[in-house]
Amino acid sequence: MIGRALHWRLPRTLYARVALILVIGLALTQGASFWLTLTERDNATTDVMMGYVEREVASSVALLDHLPANERADWLPRLARRTYRFILGPGETGAPPDARLSARMAESIEAGIGRKYPVSVNTIPDTREHLQVHLKLTDGAPLTIDVLPMSSIPISPWLPFTLALQLAVIAACSWLAVRLATRPLQQLAKAADALGPDLKGERLPEKGPSEVARAARAFNSMQERIAGYMAERIQILAAISHDLQTPITRMRLRVETMDDEAQGARLQRDLAEMETLVKEGLAYARTMHGVNEDVHRTDLHALLESLVYDYVDAGAAVSLDEHESVTIATRPNALRRLIGNLVDNALKFAGKAVIEMRHDHANNVVISVLDRGPGISPEALEAVFEPFYREETSRNRATGGTGLGLAIARQLAVTLNATLTLENREGGGLEARVVLNAA
Repeated sequence: MIGRALHWRLPRTLYARVALILVIGLALTQGASFWLTLTERDNATTDVMMGYVEREVASSVALLDHLPANERADWLPRLARRTYRFILGPGETGAPPDARLSARMAESIEAGIGRKYPVSVNTIPDTREHLQVHLKLTDGAPLTIDVLPMSSIPISPWLPFTLALQLAVIAACSWLAVRLATRPLQQLAKAADALGPDLKGERLPEKGPSEVARAARAFNSMQERIAGYMAERIQILAAISHDLQTPITRMRLRVETMDDEAQGARLQRDLAEMETLVKEGLAYARTMHGVNEDVHRTDLHALLESLVYDYVDAGAAVSLDEHESVTIATRPNALRRLIGNLVDNALKFAGKAVIEMRHDHANNVVISVLDRGPGISPEALEAVFEPFYREETSRNRATGGTGLGLAIARQLAVTLNATLTLENREGGGLEARVVLNAA
């Protein structure tokens, strides 16, 4: 559960993830180093301070002991230090010291003067560590050493700013390093996305570190090999299609001379079906290889209207229902062929088709071809785009379908950077929806 939550919180891009990990790791490392340095500095300072206190307190007590009683008060401010001061008097009573630093301070003072002046040590209630060391001078006068142990030396005010600046420099260097390291991956992904059905993707620059240059060369070579394989495939299919036309024509001529008219009519239908299958197979292969057509600013209203007029002139029941005129950059011939394939499909199974055009919520152009035919079973709505797939209840040989019409339409949609989906309509029928990017 924790791993899943962490996964959702991490950035999605490799660049952001690696940069985040590096910056967090460096920040933690710098923080640990700073803490260790301060700890070591405080320990070393404490050791030095204890030796200093041992010597200084012993000298100060000896000086006060040798001074006349009436002069001792004048010397007290001179002998005071940051962590301790002298008081002429018995001081305050309290419990023995239990804090580590107070105990070490008491041990240092006792080591310096304890051999000559018997001492007693107790803590004083306070918001910080506070203790007093009590002793008597040679003339019997009480003397108290009031001690405020210092646990650490204050840091310089400029140190946090310096550390923050250092962390910012490290983060900037990490960001730059990760960006340089992941940029080739972004270029590779962009080139792969741009490799459309026409297989004319942009070549990657073969420069940079050896690993990057090698990957770019491999990708460029892969593009060239795929384009070569596809071109060879198209040439083979074109040759087969061309060569099949001659025997089909000869067979048709021979069928026409047959005495059995009923059998000849059936053979004529089979030959027509063979010819249609060969032509659509070649059209599908060419569509997969891409559409060699430039992009132009196209008035969709004019394009769809001319398409509808062609069908109406041919006696087909096709109408256009649009809410507004739209002009976009697209391949007009490929789009016309795509919508024509969908209209042919609707006429084949419903006898009537309606073309609608509108904008969706993302301001994309949506062109729908609607019919009131038998529709398609929900589980086959995606499968019908596969080549040679025919649903038995509606797509069969009796209707003249080859199973390639929708496959060709899907490939045309890919070349147009559009999406093609099918959806059964309420009350019966099918909607073929083409979504074009209006940008």
